[in-house]
Amino acid sequence: MTQATALRVQAFTTGDVAAQCSATPGWVQQYQQMSPGHFAGRIRYLDLQGVEVYEECMNTRVEQHFNAPAGSLAFCFDGSDNALYLLNGESRNTWITPENYREVAVVFGPQFVQRHGLEVATLEGLFMAPLTGQQNALFARWLSGTLTRLSTVSDPAALIQQLLDDCLFILDNACVCLDRSSLQRRNEERRLMARIGEWAADAPDETVNLLELAQIAGVPLRQLQQGFKTYTGMSPAQWLRLRRLNGARRELLNSTGTTVAEVAMNWSFWHLGRFSNSYRALFKELPSETLKRSV
Repeated sequence: MTQATALRVQAFTTGDVAAQCSATPGWVQQYQQMSPGHFAGRIRYLDLQGVEVYEECMNTRVEQHFNAPAGSLAFCFDGSDNALYLLNGESRNTWITPENYREVAVVFGPQFVQRHGLEVATLEGLFMAPLTGQQNALFARWLSGTLTRLSTVSDPAALIQQLLDDCLFILDNACVCLDRSSLQRRNEERRLMARIGEWAADAPDETVNLLELAQIAGVPLRQLQQGFKTYTGMSPAQWLRLRRLNGARRELLNSTGTTVAEVAMNWSFWHLGRFSNSYRALFKELPSETLKRSV
């Protein structure tokens, strides 16, 4: 008789996007809060000998710049549109989640990918494209339920093989939900946002104006505005302002003797009262309260 092997599901609750983005091991990512409210996040995570299952929940809109773990292949089931998104460790991705977002994912690590001969190169056109299928929502619910119920398993290898077989089956039966012209337009918007996302990830503490942002994206200002509105649901100016507020929050949380006024000016907020009001509207606390918490 096979000895049951205990599996420990790690669970984290977070109150800030910075803590949320560091809770999934191996991922290189930056998060920024993009809608008002006290942030509340949750991560549940299970490591199965190089194959990982995790569930992520967040209550506010969050902008994510991220890379999957190097050499990996990730199957991510998005609860907001019941779509499957494929990710790999080579591409840098930019994504803004809706409010009350939930995602369940299976990440096959690099050694597993190599050992099973998974041809990542053949999937190139499918990365970050929304893939629809009848099984997506059912499989995501099963994964979430597995994380809830799992305390022991008689054969982890059998569960890993089931995860691989199921993910590949769902991929084989999925379809791209956009027509050719819509897919091309979405890819153009993604490339535009990817250029901006790479800049934002590499220079998180740099401030720019709209014209400079258009130069970074390599497009005219009007195209920047149209692509931004379609992809993020907000204007570039609003995005820049939210980005500066998130930068100010990071600085306040890591403060070593600075003042709210100094932080505000570091992020090009020249009117302290307006800065405090905007900050409180987004994070539901005054910048002075954040500063006190950091101290």
